[in-house]
Amino acid sequence: MNSPRFTIPDRHLVLRGSSDYKRGRRGILIPTRIARERGSHGTRVEALRSHRAQAADFDPGVPRNSFYPTEGKENPMSEEITRRDFMKRAAVSTATTGLAIRGLSAKGVGANDKIVVGVIGTGRMGLSNLEDFAKQPDVEIAAVCDVYQPNLEKGLKATDGKAKTYKDFREVLDRKDINVAIVATPDHWHALHTILACQAGKDVYVEKPISTTLEEGRRMVEAARKYNHVVQVGTQQRSGIHFQKAVQLVQDGFIGKVSFVRTWNYGNEYPEGIGNPTDSGPPSDLDWDLWLGPAPKVAFNLNRFGVGDRWSTFRYFWDYAGGYMTDWGVHLLDIVQWAMKVDGPHAVSTFGGKFYLQDNAETPDTLQVTFEYPGFICTYENRWANANSMYAKGYGIEFHGTEGTLFVDRSGFELHPEKRKVKSKTVDRTATMQMAEVNDSHFDHVRNFLDCVKSRQRPISDIEIGHRSTSTCLLGNVAYRTKERITWDVASQRLVQGGQDAKKLLSRDYRPPWRLMV
Repeated sequence: MNSPRFTIPDRHLVLRGSSDYKRGRRGILIPTRIARERGSHGTRVEALRSHRAQAADFDPGVPRNSFYPTEGKENPMSEEITRRDFMKRAAVSTATTGLAIRGLSAKGVGANDKIVVGVIGTGRMGLSNLEDFAKQPDVEIAAVCDVYQPNLEKGLKATDGKAKTYKDFREVLDRKDINVAIVATPDHWHALHTILACQAGKDVYVEKPISTTLEEGRRMVEAARKYNHVVQVGTQQRSGIHFQKAVQLVQDGFIGKVSFVRTWNYGNEYPEGIGNPTDSGPPSDLDWDLWLGPAPKVAFNLNRFGVGDRWSTFRYFWDYAGGYMTDWGVHLLDIVQWAMKVDGPHAVSTFGGKFYLQDNAETPDTLQVTFEYPGFICTYENRWANANSMYAKGYGIEFHGTEGTLFVDRSGFELHPEKRKVKSKTVDRTATMQMAEVNDSHFDHVRNFLDCVKSRQRPISDIEIGHRSTSTCLLGNVAYRTKERITWDVASQRLVQGGQDAKKLLSRDYRPPWRLMV
């Protein structure tokens, strides 16, 4: 599966010092600059838009292969290089043209028409998506939907009272005037909402992770293709210009052969975690049965529902989500698989447990996963007892190559050349190349989707890509829950090695009357 590639302006590539960091969501360290540019609910501000890339303006002025070794040299980095040389070579390395994406059948809105949108789920992510869509000049938010009245009122307020409100998403999908459905509901609803939206004739913007099982993901891809709809996944890092440039550096071999990749997100949560509330009756302004939907019927618990000042805690219960392995892991592993041009691992081993937090969450608070790919391995680490890391950053990706190490997170990237010994003399390359400016990837991700709604092209985070990234994370959880080493056939998406318990976790039963059908 090929992904599009991009040309990124060199003016975004600068040298800078280390960013200062502050505590963010559940203890994760985030750059203070990014924190200042976000509102209390994580929304972006207008200032970030000035950083958006104008790829057509980029002309490095250097021949495409000028940095490659000349004949007779065994190693292109066997001689000491200057800071300017290092940056120049990296800039040239990313000067590639875009790759066309196979189009879908031509239907839907015209190039100059308004795109009419219905928002299903107006919690924190739903409101964030609503705001990014509403700021686009060719969008009309016509409907907002949520089973929880306070969320519904927030959605209505975000549209200045103009949208019609619904508690049942099926009424939104029944509207013939709506072109696009935004799906920002709890994870266990993503598959059904997306499939039913495609069947109702809507293009879809669905939040990540796209599914809670691998079968759901396959069915979502099937629905998008069967009904010829554009489906974009909310892995917005793919629309970040610095992520695009970092990916190209890896793909172009600038840091040499990559045999090891490390990903992580850490936090320093209080021992009581999310607490231990007892089961109770649901609030009068919540349709608990519809919130559960295809998930098992259980008593209401505040943490299972999870709405409050914090990010929703439903993500820590297996009936609805997959913990941070799927919630954050999908962002990180999506970039890894893009950069390394792979669709998934062939083997997965996971170790972890609840070693620290004293709450009623079901997912682990400490996790280490090893994904084996052809030619390299990738690790994912998550912990909530300690947020310290080598870079003093709460999350990130490190690509370790024979010629250098590339670190990337949402604040930019850093590239550190590897030391080499030449005739028993160590050549110390301490120059650090960094990309400090970031665009508003959320806003640009939405724009990419809307453009594809009109052009009928596949978007940058097409449902197939989102499915593959989510599947990798789901396999990590399967290995954790079964305590088995999982081997996987990436092409056929079938389990090669794993017991009956592992096979059961690849799909799930739906509570009647809900059915997973395409």
